Amino acid sequence: MPLFSYKALSTNGTVATGEIEASDRPEAMRVLDKRGLQPVNLKESSKAAPVKSANKKESTVPKRREKSSEKEDGIPDGPLKLKRAEVILFTEELSDMLGAGLQLEPALKSMENRQELGSLKAVSQRIREIVRDGVNFSVALKKVSPSFGPLYCSLAAAGEASGALDTILKRQAHYLKTLAELQSRLILAMIYPAFLILVGLGVAVVFVTTLIPQLTELIKNTPGGKIPFAIQMMMNFTDFIKAWWIVITLAVVGAGLFFKAWTDNEDNKPKWDEMQLKLPLIGAVISSRFYVQFLETMANLVGNGLPLLRALELSRDATQNHSLRSNLNSVIDQVGDGRAFSKAMIRSDSFPPLLIDMIAVGEQTGKIDQSLRRAAERFDKELDKDLQRVMALIMPAVLIMMAVLIGSFAYLMITAIFQTISNLGQ
Repeated sequence: MPLFSYKALSTNGTVATGEIEASDRPEAMRVLDKRGLQPVNLKESSKAAPVKSANKKESTVPKRREKSSEKEDGIPDGPLKLKRAEVILFTEELSDMLGAGLQLEPALKSMENRQELGSLKAVSQRIREIVRDGVNFSVALKKVSPSFGPLYCSLAAAGEASGALDTILKRQAHYLKTLAELQSRLILAMIYPAFLILVGLGVAVVFVTTLIPQLTELIKNTPGGKIPFAIQMMMNFTDFIKAWWIVITLAVVGAGLFFKAWTDNEDNKPKWDEMQLKLPLIGAVISSRFYVQFLETMANLVGNGLPLLRALELSRDATQNHSLRSNLNSVIDQVGDGRAFSKAMIRSDSFPPLLIDMIAVGEQTGKIDQSLRRAAERFDKELDKDLQRVMALIMPAVLIMMAVLIGSFAYLMITAIFQTISNLGQ
């Protein structure tokens, strides 16, 4: 068996050195972990004499027992799904422990031993086992749970590259909490408008199916009665819906499925992302959110000593919008050719002048990380204003729609009644 020499930290803080026999490096890491040692350096020094087949069989028994014990712990083999609240809790706990000075594996081990974390214990154990085998933390996140998402994993990779994983995770926890708070506020803000929409649709159905047919029947039975053109068009439309509602439903469902397939196609995603940026109100929110995420990531990476070009590449990988990624690709190409960061942003013609001016000041003073952080705070305020503007416009828009809908029906009925009365007077 191979012989590994190690240098590790014991539980009491002393440094221990020695050699152990193991079939491979992951098994050597497991042996040290069972001894309560945190490896600092582990490398294969030499190979021992070949062992007998009987010994090989004996060595496989602990592995089988280890696998069976994992199943006894109730940890599933496949990817683990987490709720957003659990992802936020995991991120906050890990960032706090990393910020306190713990290394990644001991921090995950501490979370694994916490009783109140629930299902996060299984996630922490799975991630720790993968990281212990020499795999990057961001890669382990992808393997263990799809709930972390591409953006989360890309930011974790950026944190590993810059040595600021705790700061990146703390920023990500704040971002996830803000997003969850926004969604809860949006749901609360939409309860009353949704109630108004349902009531309005119910009134419209009563008008179309009961009141207007009775009114038209009354007009027909009245001498000289004439159905108004608008009501006649409405009745024809209602008859059309009744006759073809199955076809209309299938057409709507088919259009929805086609649209989803079109947006999921990799070739169409850049066009769809560009269309989202041009949507009224929503496009401004998406852009502001990108600037905040981009600037905070860049400030953390550059502030921790990462070269500007590498920081731009990692920030681009953490950007999900394909249209915005293409803009960053243009900036990266120009910065790679030796152009200044602010000049490259000007030539790309896709960044606001205020952002470019703040970055140019940072380049002149040599404190670009501080300029990036101040710009992130500025655009964070802009994002909050955009969100408040969108939520403030929801209620008036719904009220106007309901007023137009109900008012139109009432106007048609009153007009038909007055026209019938005038015909009777003649």
